[in-house]
Amino acid sequence: MDERRTVKVSKYLAKHLRHQPERIGLTLDEGGWVEIDILITAAAAHGFRFTRDELDHVVAVNDKRRFAIEGTRIRASQGHSVDVDLGLPQATPPAYLFHGTVARHLPAIRAEGLRPMNRHDVHLSADRETATRVGARRGHPVVLSVDAGAMHRDGHVFRVSANGVWLTAAVPPEYLRFPAPH
Repeated sequence: MDERRTVKVSKYLAKHLRHQPERIGLTLDEGGWVEIDILITAAAAHGFRFTRDELDHVVAVNDKRRFAIEGTRIRASQGHSVDVDLGLPQATPPAYLFHGTVARHLPAIRAEGLRPMNRHDVHLSADRETATRVGARRGHPVVLSVDAGAMHRDGHVFRVSANGVWLTAAVPPEYLRFPAPH
């Protein structure tokens, strides 16, 4: 499977397993799962055909492990804008986590902190490199440090998804460390 096809199938899966399952007639269960056969059939009925082998390839090679397969079911690992409960237990975060963004968002972040926007949670990375890649998707990346240890001590809840993304409801500005301006 060539790289362009892999990306195309991955984006299709993300759109329909995270944001718009109803567009192709899917109903995710409360945990975000759907039967793989139903997904493949629904996609084909809406003009996007892929095989089980292609699906398995996309899941296996995705460097961010965006999708999880359990038996005959698949779901997105996190990032949903539709209502699902991933059933992730609370976890104790490392002292610092990181968030990648771009400079144009900094004034709002300084004022309001990090908010989930159209997702269920704020997504944080365990390392600067991952946060840099996330920020770079929207332009020149700016990496913020999050004092996750202090947040946790102050009662904020963290969860970690199957692919290592840290999730929390919001990050108030007092827990953020901004890089020095250049």
